Amino acid sequence: MKSPTSQPLRILFAASEGVPFSKTGGLGDVTGALPGALASLGLEVAVVMPLYRATRLANPKVLAPSLTIPLGRRFHFPRIVEETGKDSVRWLFVDAPQFFDRDALYVAADGRDYPDNPERFGLFSRCVVEIAKSLFPPDVIHCHDWQAGMVPVLLETDYRDDPALNNIPTVFTIHNLGYQGVFPPDALGRVGLGPELFTLEGMEFYGQVSFLKGALNFADWITTVSRKYSQEIQTSEFGFGLEGVLRQRTDRIRGILNGADYSQWDPSEDRFIAAHYNASDLEGKKKCKEDLLKEFGLPEGAARSPLIGIVSRFTRQKGADLIAEVADRLLAEDIRLVALGTGEPEYEELFRKLAAQYKDKVAVRIAYDNTLAHKIEAGADMFLMPSYYEPCGLNQIYSLRYGTVPVVRATGGLEDTIEEYNPDNGKGTGFKFSRYSGAALLETLRHALAVYAKPAQWKQLMLNGMNQDFSWQISAREYHRLYAELNGERSSKPATSGN
Repeated sequence: MKSPTSQPLRILFAASEGVPFSKTGGLGDVTGALPGALASLGLEVAVVMPLYRATRLANPKVLAPSLTIPLGRRFHFPRIVEETGKDSVRWLFVDAPQFFDRDALYVAADGRDYPDNPERFGLFSRCVVEIAKSLFPPDVIHCHDWQAGMVPVLLETDYRDDPALNNIPTVFTIHNLGYQGVFPPDALGRVGLGPELFTLEGMEFYGQVSFLKGALNFADWITTVSRKYSQEIQTSEFGFGLEGVLRQRTDRIRGILNGADYSQWDPSEDRFIAAHYNASDLEGKKKCKEDLLKEFGLPEGAARSPLIGIVSRFTRQKGADLIAEVADRLLAEDIRLVALGTGEPEYEELFRKLAAQYKDKVAVRIAYDNTLAHKIEAGADMFLMPSYYEPCGLNQIYSLRYGTVPVVRATGGLEDTIEEYNPDNGKGTGFKFSRYSGAALLETLRHALAVYAKPAQWKQLMLNGMNQDFSWQISAREYHRLYAELNGERSSKPATSGN
């Protein structure tokens, strides 16, 4: 292990997206925030991502004009471009137009995955390893989701005897086990891997090839984005067929909760909201509620009723089926509901019908709108997240800071971040239910409405949430400890001979 006086640990991130360069979901938020938090602790951090058509670089420079990357029967020659970001993080981009110069990151216009996704992210993973050899030799490679899943596999197979890599340990983070990178068996040959990996101990998954399974089998450590989720994925209900693999590696799985970027999500300085406020002065939140109702076209008198906000993908994973089950009974209550998101057609249509049927109570925007998401966090009284499963979730964390009380299902990161409110002692930050049913959701919402009717209790509940701290610094320190452990293990291993 490096001593305090030695060079700082060097960490190489491998991820398929990251804010502000690219994003489709929570992975982009993590990749955009965690490296900077690690750098603030004194680590040297570089992040490798694909250079997509939509990626915008301010001051790019060519770090390597050409890497020689074998893939199937061909060689490819991507270049590596660097952009220096804030917090001294180095951002390295794989510039391979044949694979990444496309309209979207993962799917074509018809909504289907690009058929060459194995080659796209196989090439990306091989570039990560080559970067680790010469351009940014790290102490640990930290890989994220299936798109970087080949990196641990390559290090333990094709590159195992390469002395330049010197037993570099890997951390692999599961952001959502439901996305696994599963392809036909011929994908192995297409990305240059041998048939010996088509085994239970390798990458075979019910007759297919899974990049994610390869990472789970070959990474030195596996992390998830919350403690509860690390336990849930080892069960048949949430393991997506990989629970057996995960249970075999249970001593190498650690749940580290994602953090919140309070530089972007804080009502005291949020540039998107109608008025600023904080725990000492809540007056601005009333103005934000009025602004939100106006934005959605709900009546001015609605400000007297509790306002429930939703910012979500409209899918079963996010609990849209539970909302459908109880919508009419819920809307019989004196509430208002605003929803923002996109998703499965049947649930988009559900929200449209509710907005048409309950014109004075429900409003929906079928879109991705960052400004409106901020307005909902600031203007709503409650934030609803009835997820079937939720690896971490960030909106409930944002809601706490905005004094918007979360109503959630007790799963994954929702269980870890929200403490059930106890009116007897005034402690707690929100409301939770465990059984995945519409009845449980409705009962919990009615309980929340009963507390809302008691202003003193509700204010205390709001303040409890606003005083929580889920900053990235906390998560970064946990990752720092894990990297240091791995670096110590690496130091105790004999170096490979290369013979």
